[in-house]
Amino acid sequence: MSDPLQNYIDGHWVGALAGRTFENRNPADRNDLIGLFPAGGPDDVDRAVGAAKQAFHSWRLVPAPKRGEILYRVGELLKKHKEELARVETREMGKILKETRGDVQEGIDCAFYVAGEGRRLFGETTPSELPDKFAMSVRAPIGVCVLITPWNFPLAIPTWKLFPALLCGNTVILKPAEDTPHTAVRFVELLEEAGVPPGVVNLVHGRGEEVGAALVRHPEVKLVSFTGSAAVGREIASVCGQSLKRVSLELGGKNAQIVMEDADLDLAVEGALWGAFGTTGQRCTATSRLIVHRDVRKRLTDMLVARAEKIKIGNGLDESVEMGPLINHAAREKVQRYVGIGKLEGARLVIGGSSYEEEKCADGYFFRPTIFDRVAPTMRIAQEEIFGPVLSIIEIKNFEEAIEVLNGTPYGLSSSIYTQDVGRAFRAMRDIEAGITYVNGPTIGAEVHLPFGGVKDTGNGHREAGTTVYDIFSEWKAIYVDYSGKLQKAQIDNN
Repeated sequence: MSDPLQNYIDGHWVGALAGRTFENRNPADRNDLIGLFPAGGPDDVDRAVGAAKQAFHSWRLVPAPKRGEILYRVGELLKKHKEELARVETREMGKILKETRGDVQEGIDCAFYVAGEGRRLFGETTPSELPDKFAMSVRAPIGVCVLITPWNFPLAIPTWKLFPALLCGNTVILKPAEDTPHTAVRFVELLEEAGVPPGVVNLVHGRGEEVGAALVRHPEVKLVSFTGSAAVGREIASVCGQSLKRVSLELGGKNAQIVMEDADLDLAVEGALWGAFGTTGQRCTATSRLIVHRDVRKRLTDMLVARAEKIKIGNGLDESVEMGPLINHAAREKVQRYVGIGKLEGARLVIGGSSYEEEKCADGYFFRPTIFDRVAPTMRIAQEEIFGPVLSIIEIKNFEEAIEVLNGTPYGLSSSIYTQDVGRAFRAMRDIEAGITYVNGPTIGAEVHLPFGGVKDTGNGHREAGTTVYDIFSEWKAIYVDYSGKLQKAQIDNN
């Protein structure tokens, strides 16, 4: 493997021009130093953007099917290195191996899916209103694209952005989260091995306030795709708006699972556990609210607590572990702060609510699975994104109230309802204000061939994954071919 402690610019592994570095440590064991990575700055950004701009001239002319073939080779390499990449991820960001293997599998699925789209990057043909005239629309690449990705899915989310961007003929600069630089390095190494030409993909490490800000403001960057917090997303949107730069935002969530009185409670409990405590609650689609009919609330709560108490916490590299650490100290402090807020608001802490530091976990950022009940819909713990293993149980009396409570937050990413009533299921699909709705399934589990994104404060309306992602990474061009041999004027009466 190439030296992992470097940026990747114009086909070369290089250090930061200023010579600065930052540490990357295992969140399950702070004594485990993964490495020192370059702390880039505006000069590194200029180099990367320049390389991407130059490479764009030739890459845009490579036929889309050929670009797809390169991405197919990337998929084969991801498949070959799946276990290695999963272990790199787990060591770097903490979630259990079962989940990081799934993260890599998403990348594999995305590579093969997008590769096929190289032969289906369709435009449209349509009749002209004039004789002897042909009309059509085609997709055209945009140019240099910046991809700013989070730490919780350090491989899957970059693939969701980068593969469609490349397929459309764009060049990219990937700016990964500071907490997961090693996964990004291994990913880019595989892109290089698959034959992605120099300058087409560039990697710049560093802090968001420095590298991210410089990339967003750079005049030669034509598009910014960002996944992260709503607060940062608003800042990026504001900057991009000043120069009319295209921007795609996938932001926070406050997702809810509804459990009606006729639900399969065993299934609902398993869904809530997976949705709330998978990835230690650190997903934008995590289940943070459980909206439960009053007739089954007590029974469901008892079942949930009994199962949550048995969740094994520890280093994700241990195959028997069910929940790993939070990503860093700040994340754990934030979760602890919200536990205090919940208590002050009058919610009842049923289980958890504190750090977990037993045995080998003393040197990591572990937190116990936490459940509140007697939560009012207007409480902060029911309104604000916590991004940790905290589940709030809200009691409702009927279906209509359940929908009202679910919709009663600023966010609208993912949602779920457990019911045996097909009528309720279809009304929920119609009335829930969210970009994703599951019936009898948890709020997590998106698939690469369907649109991903949300409404309200969850983003700015764009959808990644599926075929809708190409509307982010391409421009539409209308083309008219007049073969009449004379001047014809559209919308003008020629009679």
